[in-house]
Amino acid sequence: MQKSFAMAALLAASCGANAASDADLAAIRAQIDDMKKTYEQRIATLEQKLVQAETQAKTAPAPAAPAAPAAPAAPAAPTADSRPVAAAATGASGFNPEVSLILQGQYKNMKDVAERGITGFVSAGGHDHAAGAIEGISKRGFSVEHTELVLAANVDPYWRGQAILALADGEVEVEEAWFQSLAIGHGVGLKGGRMRSGIGYLNEQHPHKWDFADAPLMYRAMFGEHASYAQDGLQLKWLAPTPVFLEFGAEVGRGASFPGTDRNRNGAGAAAVFAHIGGDVGVSNEWRAGLSYLKTKASARGAHFEDINGAEALGSFTGDSATWLADFVWKWSPNGNPKYRNFKFQTEYFSRREKGDLTCSDDEALGNACDPLADGSSVSSHYKTRQSGWYAQGVFQFTPQWRAGLRYEQLDSGTRDFGVNAANLVVDSYRPKKASVMVDYSWSEFSRVRLQVAQDKSMQGITDNQLTLQYVMSLGAHGAHKF
Repeated sequence: MQKSFAMAALLAASCGANAASDADLAAIRAQIDDMKKTYEQRIATLEQKLVQAETQAKTAPAPAAPAAPAAPAAPAAPTADSRPVAAAATGASGFNPEVSLILQGQYKNMKDVAERGITGFVSAGGHDHAAGAIEGISKRGFSVEHTELVLAANVDPYWRGQAILALADGEVEVEEAWFQSLAIGHGVGLKGGRMRSGIGYLNEQHPHKWDFADAPLMYRAMFGEHASYAQDGLQLKWLAPTPVFLEFGAEVGRGASFPGTDRNRNGAGAAAVFAHIGGDVGVSNEWRAGLSYLKTKASARGAHFEDINGAEALGSFTGDSATWLADFVWKWSPNGNPKYRNFKFQTEYFSRREKGDLTCSDDEALGNACDPLADGSSVSSHYKTRQSGWYAQGVFQFTPQWRAGLRYEQLDSGTRDFGVNAANLVVDSYRPKKASVMVDYSWSEFSRVRLQVAQDKSMQGITDNQLTLQYVMSLGAHGAHKF
């Protein structure tokens, strides 16, 4: 501003430098004074507008924020999708809920197997095998899977909420309903409500995000038909300010989901801890590895057994269940751009130990080996098992629309000590296996059709060759997927 005044003065002076009278000098000074006043008024106006804008920015709601707490940026951390991502589409308002609807359905051709399950592993459906938790995996022909309705929005600048409702044949199930912090800072995040646990890699993903039409056998063996562990509780995460991606988490909850049971008591019924580490290898590769531990308790957890005479028996387990999980994921894309070509390899391993008491009784009052006198009595003994399993899969996107994948999986029924009930019940030792090949086509990130062929040997003595044709359609706001 001072330079403008000086230039104006010099220009005025040069115009009358030859014979400047007192009147001319006075006129020049008057012009300079007018220019000063004009600039001062404009500056005062701009300063007033700046104050008003700052005041409005402090009182206005924050824009849609990431679904997980912000953390300090690390100089050489993995790409953005390694970290929690925003659950809202571009332009979604923080106070107007983002609504999305996931449509899923399939045609399935497979053998008609009564009481389909996994040999050597206790079913999460208990003894209600007629229409229990195994019903969904036994459907042949055309069927509509769960239709998911997702509602999400910022509560205020400090909290965010999301609810996922699963709709199926006149029933509504609350799959998730949680709140999450946005402003704690220092890499700390808090989440509460009903949520999928952060253990493992696949556990937090909903079915429409899976790379195959069904979940791996190990997730069904661990958590039942839904193939995920969800509970009502609290989750605390910390993202370390390190050059590599380093995340730690802990959870406490009700513990009502399989392998635990709802015990209707004060305090927590289950606890979990997990850690994830990851990074980049050059510009084309990135990886993540994790280790998780879940501890829960069961009280009178029912299971369907067969006695040594072929009669039906009911087993009731009360005790502790502890599960370790290890996961590893590697992604490749040319120069870090996955749009045209990319490859993803993932594998997980679990080991579960259960220890407690098993009570064997007659389920249908017909008399069995657990009730030799048919007087309503039962046989109780100690119970101890150690089982494990793993899967490995690779998916290659060779054009922007086409992908192909291969998955192999195997479980081990392991060591099982049923005490005196080992003489009453048929206990099969088996290693279930399954191999799957899939190819899918995506018109966009919101629409996909998948063809999958699998050879399922998860039931002893049965080889089930399966064909699945599946569609997944996403309507409305849909955020990016995690790493």
